[in-house]
Amino acid sequence: MRSEREKMLAGELYNPLDSELVRARNRARDLCQDLNATREQQQEERRHILRELFGAGGEDVWMQPPFFCDYGTNIFLGKRCFFNFNCVVLDVCRVTIGDYTLFGPAVQIYTATHPFEAELRRSQEFAKPIEIGSDVWVGGGAIICPGVRIGSRSVIGAGSVVTRDIPADVFAAGNPCRVIRPISEEDQPRTSTGGTASTTA
Repeated sequence: MRSEREKMLAGELYNPLDSELVRARNRARDLCQDLNATREQQQEERRHILRELFGAGGEDVWMQPPFFCDYGTNIFLGKRCFFNFNCVVLDVCRVTIGDYTLFGPAVQIYTATHPFEAELRRSQEFAKPIEIGSDVWVGGGAIICPGVRIGSRSVIGAGSVVTRDIPADVFAAGNPCRVIRPISEEDQPRTSTGGTASTTA
């Protein structure tokens, strides 16, 4: 018989009060509390916590606490991802994030969801994995809903609610989030001499 954790990661109904899952959530909450209590001078301690918290990518993620997650071990980061203040990741299912992706403040990533049937909702829940490509920029306050995929190099406008897949190389925004236009050379900032400016996040 499969464990509740195995059912959870497979996107099936599971019991969130299973003792193994409760212990795993408690571990993540304790690590997040430790992380959020660090000061800027404690970079080595912060790095140790991030390596322990995440399934992958903790060795070079750029993190501005506070940060909150359900399990941490289901979050798989590429190289040099950035989380601004007050981000939340409900990683009941796998969350995969590509290299150099940026999250503005208060971005919320939800794999967790619940049955529509009220009685079933009392004891069971389920989740859908989320996949975000490389070099994506997610603006502050955006919400990414269960099961969504966002293509590489796309930009998600601040405050958007992403309920469906977004392709690569587009600017998308709104509630619900929709593609506004492809990203083009005209979106790049210009220097006073007409060249493309060098920018950092």
